[in-house]
Amino acid sequence: MSQFRLNRLFNPDSGRALDVAVDHGFFGEPSFIAGIEDMNSVVATLVKANPDAVQLTIGQARILQSFPGKQKPALVLRTDVANVYGNPLDEHIFSHHLPHAIEEAVRLDAVAVCANLMHLPSRPEIREANIRSIMALRERATQFGMPLMIEPLVMRDNAEAGGGYMVDGDTSKIVTLVRQATELGADLIKADPTDNVDDYDKVIAVAGDVPVLVRGGGRVDDRTLLERTVAVLERGASGIVYGRNIVQHPNPAGITSALMAILHRNAGVDEALALIEQSSS
Repeated sequence: MSQFRLNRLFNPDSGRALDVAVDHGFFGEPSFIAGIEDMNSVVATLVKANPDAVQLTIGQARILQSFPGKQKPALVLRTDVANVYGNPLDEHIFSHHLPHAIEEAVRLDAVAVCANLMHLPSRPEIREANIRSIMALRERATQFGMPLMIEPLVMRDNAEAGGGYMVDGDTSKIVTLVRQATELGADLIKADPTDNVDDYDKVIAVAGDVPVLVRGGGRVDDRTLLERTVAVLERGASGIVYGRNIVQHPNPAGITSALMAILHRNAGVDEALALIEQSSS
């Protein structure tokens, strides 16, 4: 039954998806909410731009689902919250998933739920907490036909990263964590980008037949983002999940249009950049 919901996530012509993550406020990191202070405005902009999906929390999902009509982005529901992004880290760190998360997703008409699988250096208790959450979610997700998106996060040490989450980018670590997500029963995987994009076929291969959507990581310039998008799609990715590179962009609608053109029309980077420029004028 989960395939029925996934049919609303993936574009029927390209078989790909753009999911815009706007769940950053869930994690209590001040820098994460820059550009998304007014969620009503942010979601309205995204609905108009019409990506395939928007990833939201339990407290913000109602904004998207309050828009009338059939032609709007699908909802991906973030189900877990953690305090792993500060520098320095809190003495006590945690990761918890929402009680009755799958039932909430059904009530909110979500097409999938998303949960983290974190590798945080020297803090194995976070990965253990994530695995416990994933196993609990997997049982209920199967019962209700709700696709489970697992997000393997290979994180650098917070002190090294300067606060906030920074992608490690090590191919071997990413491949290992993606494989664990597959083994835990992921229906979808939201994976880190690798430092060497030529390695991304290894990430796709280890996921088997589970679709892989690639995270954006930190903010980068438009050309870099679009070139990386083309590269991971060429290596077999089924889509992308970008957050700050869209919602903190000076032209969220324009960058969304550019990414959708690459995903669904196989547009080139220069054509996509032109779409951003046209949208700004």
